[in-house]
Amino acid sequence: MNIVGRATWGAKPWNGTPASVSLSRRTEFYVHYDGGHPVTRTGYAIMRAIEAQHLGQGWAGVGYNFVIDQQGTIYEGRGWDLQGAHCPEHNVTGIGVQFALGGSQKPSAKALAACRALYEKACQKTGRSLAKRGHKDGFATLCPGPTLYAWVRAGMPAGEYQPAPDPGGAANPGSVARYVVTINGLKYGYGAKGSHITQVGKALVKRGFGKHYTSGPGPTWTDVDTANYAAYQKSLGLTGTAADGIPGEDSLKRLLGTLPGKTTAPPKPMPPFPGASYFGTGKTNSHITILGKQLVKRGFGKHYTSGPGPKWSDADRRNVAAFQRSRAELRGDADGIPGPLTWRLLFS
Repeated sequence: MNIVGRATWGAKPWNGTPASVSLSRRTEFYVHYDGGHPVTRTGYAIMRAIEAQHLGQGWAGVGYNFVIDQQGTIYEGRGWDLQGAHCPEHNVTGIGVQFALGGSQKPSAKALAACRALYEKACQKTGRSLAKRGHKDGFATLCPGPTLYAWVRAGMPAGEYQPAPDPGGAANPGSVARYVVTINGLKYGYGAKGSHITQVGKALVKRGFGKHYTSGPGPTWTDVDTANYAAYQKSLGLTGTAADGIPGEDSLKRLLGTLPGKTTAPPKPMPPFPGASYFGTGKTNSHITILGKQLVKRGFGKHYTSGPGPKWSDADRRNVAAFQRSRAELRGDADGIPGPLTWRLLFS
């Protein structure tokens, strides 16, 4: 296995040297890809383009530890001993490896074999079996795409293979499960679209958490929104999965003041219990109708053949008794006449 060093592909000096990381701290091996756009560059031009992009973002240089092209060539980025900039909170423990492909491009057999060889070398150098991860296992993103992620989940076999359907991050232990959340009837996270996404982006910019935007913010949630929202969450003192870049109800309300979306009407207050004297043989009043409608609503109206109505009937008694027998608190007194406890349990 040959690795093309930084000097060979023409890397610029570090823009501030990344921190050193001992191999004893490496426990994960992360696979990445370039997202929605196919990679058309070849050879050293791949590394120079990545370097220019990452330097433009204010990074020290290429953020990945290694990059692999479709010819199976491995290029050094941060290498074995320097902290990467590929997956927040996993840049020390994780070795980040970028496949130079994107969009609908499929990884070549040579690229897969090179990555597998690099993984074996990483395990050899660290003295342990590193956890095989896709980027989405450590950060809420679609990277490394369904094909590469299925390959990672299949154990990273080298050579030709038939990838299984993307099983999704939630099934992978330790993965980020919250790719999309629904708050007040509106979706946030990957695949979410709408004016409410733009509203969140503008609020992040206003609060000083928009540094990752190069345009927008816009109506579609992207990795950039996740990165900016994660920075905002961390400013609130949140950590771990609570600062994964996907909104929670509390952080969203603190950002926007009020939650956009549907407002839910408060529940109707429980009608006051009128007293047991209003129920039983010969009684007629509106409380009996209210009781009967609630019995039907709760699934205890099977004895009604019509109604319920304001006149007490044996159907009312039998339905009340059925409800009383369904509750352990009432089984000792299931006489079919509602008391205060029956009324409270029925309407609560």
